[in-house]
Amino acid sequence: MKKYLSLFLFCTIALGLHAQNNHQLTVFLAKTYDSFMFRNQPTKEVMKELKGIADPEMKATVDFITQAITTKNKMLTPRYLTRPDDRTLKQVYIVRAVSHNFDEKNPVDNDWLIDSLTRADIAVYELVDNYYEMLFLAVGNKNQPFNLAKTNFRMNDYKLKDDTERGILFLKCMRFCGSTIWGYINIAKPMNTAEAYKYIKRFPKFNGQPYYQYDDFSFADFEMVIIKDRGKESYKSYYLNKYYETLLEHLLCLKKEGGSDKEIEDLLLGSILRKRSLYDYTQYKEMLEELFHEVKVD
Repeated sequence: MKKYLSLFLFCTIALGLHAQNNHQLTVFLAKTYDSFMFRNQPTKEVMKELKGIADPEMKATVDFITQAITTKNKMLTPRYLTRPDDRTLKQVYIVRAVSHNFDEKNPVDNDWLIDSLTRADIAVYELVDNYYEMLFLAVGNKNQPFNLAKTNFRMNDYKLKDDTERGILFLKCMRFCGSTIWGYINIAKPMNTAEAYKYIKRFPKFNGQPYYQYDDFSFADFEMVIIKDRGKESYKSYYLNKYYETLLEHLLCLKKEGGSDKEIEDLLLGSILRKRSLYDYTQYKEMLEELFHEVKVD
């Protein structure tokens, strides 16, 4: 009996120490990410410490966070574009949640947060969304100047499980790309379509085709918290609306900057600008219907 009791106590202590070490590593990764995710360059000491982490269960997460804080990172290579396993997706999600906790006015206890998120049944699409959002944030923050003109996303090469996950990767990428031109159209006085058009020419390809030809959005809609304090909302309504905005800004640039009739027609007829079945997901529905009424396209 004493033998079994000793074994039980040993296992309990071992599990407790493992959890404690896991928490410490997660907090360290979160602090590191929070400190260096923008333009700050991590020190040699920080990079050495990251490289020295030997926990096999968090190897992929450590590697991802290391890339996320590295200038001229390799996030757009297949190694990182490839969808990780669900455990890694959740670890990365928790690291980011803890990093956000540092910035809260009244942060909660990190150990409690890690435990609660570890036990929580978080929807896999939310985990995938978080992973690719962090990936493209790292590209935008660390890889300057913006230029994805030579990037071709091969959507079937990244072990994404279904059309929804492929759609998430695409929409997160295009949200990032769209943010590079938004200010030139909506803030600059006067509107600077010439500069915006320079950025559009640096947008990537998908499956060897111009970005705007990707139109595989027939997946079922789902809800998640996208903007803090707004509660759950339609994923497709939020991100397709942003994507329609980018397409319309592209169209405006073509018209203002001497785009050919063929370029304008290719954008209009080769993109979801023509897809009436998706108009309910965007606030630009009336504008799109009027646009196609003007060009007399059924």
